[in-house]
Amino acid sequence: MILSNSIRYASNMLKDGIILPSELCGLCFSRVELIQPLNPFVCVLKESATAKSFASNDRYSKGKLKGPLDGIPVAVKDNFCMHSIPTTCCSRMLKSFKPGYNATVVERLNAAGAIIIGKCNMDEFGMGSGTIDSIYGPTKNVWLSKQKYTLGRCDFNHGKESEFNQEISSDCEPEDWYISGGSSGGSAVAVASGAVFAALGSDTGGSTRNPAAYCGIVGFKPSYGLVSRHGLVPLVNSMDVPGILTRTVDDAATMLNVLAGHDPLDSTTVRTLSVPLDLKEEINIKQVTVGIAQEYHCHGLSNEILNVWSFVADLLESSGAKVVPVSMPHTQTSIACYTVLNHCEVASNMARYDGIEFGLRAEENISTEELYASSRSKGFNDVVRGRILVGNYFLLRKNYEKYFVKAMKIRSLISRDFSQVWNSGVDVLLTPTTLTTAPLNSEFIASSNREQCAIQDYCTQPANMAGCPAVTIPIKLSEQGLPISLQLMAPYLREDILLSVAKWIETRVHFPVLHLQPNSI
Repeated sequence: MILSNSIRYASNMLKDGIILPSELCGLCFSRVELIQPLNPFVCVLKESATAKSFASNDRYSKGKLKGPLDGIPVAVKDNFCMHSIPTTCCSRMLKSFKPGYNATVVERLNAAGAIIIGKCNMDEFGMGSGTIDSIYGPTKNVWLSKQKYTLGRCDFNHGKESEFNQEISSDCEPEDWYISGGSSGGSAVAVASGAVFAALGSDTGGSTRNPAAYCGIVGFKPSYGLVSRHGLVPLVNSMDVPGILTRTVDDAATMLNVLAGHDPLDSTTVRTLSVPLDLKEEINIKQVTVGIAQEYHCHGLSNEILNVWSFVADLLESSGAKVVPVSMPHTQTSIACYTVLNHCEVASNMARYDGIEFGLRAEENISTEELYASSRSKGFNDVVRGRILVGNYFLLRKNYEKYFVKAMKIRSLISRDFSQVWNSGVDVLLTPTTLTTAPLNSEFIASSNREQCAIQDYCTQPANMAGCPAVTIPIKLSEQGLPISLQLMAPYLREDILLSVAKWIETRVHFPVLHLQPNSI
C-alpha cells in the first residue's frame, strides 16, 4: 500500500515507472477526501498540485529529476507563507492574508520538485498543544473512533507487509476523540493518515514533536538556525524552528537535506556549509553514549510511558551502548522560564497586528485607539489575547527585571545543563516526548491553555531553550491502541548522531503502520 510507505519507497516506485507522479498525486487527493472529517487541511491546492505532478511526469520520462523529492506529495503548516495562497495561522486576524512571496522552505521544496498539495490546520498562531484553537475547528487524531483500522508492519526496503496484521478500535464516544496534539496537529494527521509523505510543522516548544508523538510518526526539530525561518510567521523568534514530520527517520533526513542551509534572508541561519546527511543502514551502537536525565522522570509521567522508556534504554544497553544517568537540575524550572519568555515574545510579535499595518481591520468610523482595540479583540481568540496581556505585564518597567531578565538568566542555566552533559561525553539524551498518550478532547479541554501547555511541553521545550536538535520516534502501542513515542536530543548541529541513533531504534522496535480502511472515519 504505497500511501502507507516512505519517501524512499515512493521515489523508487516512481523511478521504476510503476506509478506516475500524477497518479501518486491523485491517490493522495483521494486520501485527503477520506480524512476530511478529521479536519487536517485548511486549504487544498488541487489545481496547482496536479499541474506540478504532470510536470514531474515529464521530468521522470526524460530522466531529469530535481532530486529525491521530485513528484512526492507533501503538505505545509498554515503559518508558512506561500505566494498568493491564504496564510492565516488559523486566525481570524489573518483570514484574508495572501502573501506576495514564498517562505524559504517552500521555495526549497518547490526547487526540489516536491508537490505541495495543501496547507494544514494548527492552533491559532501556534499557541496551543492540541490543535483545538483554530478558526477552522479542531483536528482529530487519526487514532480516534470506534471504527476499525488495520495495522501492519512494513518492510520499507522491499515494500512488503509482514505477517503481523490486526485490527484495533478505541473506546471513546462518537462525540469525543483523541486530540492530534499541537500546534502542528494538521500536519501530523496528514502524514499519519498517508495523505502526504511529509509535512512541514513549526516547533517553538514542541509543536512538531508533540503531535508526531500522539499520531505515531517521526517529528524532527533541527538545530536552531539550520533551517531558515524566513516566511514562517513568527511566534517566539528566539525559539521558532521549522519542523519536519515524516513516517521514517530516513525521510526526515531526506527532508532536512533539501531544507537546510544558510539563507541571506534570515540572519539567524548558520553560515557553515550544510553537509547532506547520509544515514548508514547500520551504526556501531557500541560507540554511542546515551544519557538518561532523572529530571524527566517527573510528576504525571504515565507508567506505560515510563515502561517504554526503560525498555528502549535496556535495548540500547544490551546492544552495547553505554547508558548513563545524568542530571539536568534546571529542567524543573524550564517550563516556567519558557512560559515567561514565550509570552513576552508573543506580546512583541503580535503588536504588529493592529488593524492598520497588518491584520483584520474593524469598522473605521472610530478613533485610532478604538480601531486598535476593536481589531485586536475581534481578530484574536482568548488564548492569543491572554498571552499578549500577560506578556505585556511581564515587560512592564516595574516587572522587567523580576520576570523577563530572570527568565533569561534561567535559560542560560538550562543551556549550561545541556553543555555540561555533552561535555561529559554523552552523545544523545533519551527522554519521554509526552507524559501520556493522546488524551481525549473532553479531558484536554477541562484544563486551561496554560495548564495544557505546561503538561504537554514539559519534555520538549528544553531543547528549544538550548537550541539543540531533537526528534521523536514512535515505539509501540499502548493497551488502548494509541502510539507511545520517545524523544532523543543531541548537541547543537549534531543531527548526524541524533538521526543515526533514532534510525537504529526505529529498525528494532518495528512500530506498526496505520492503514485506513474506506468509510472508516
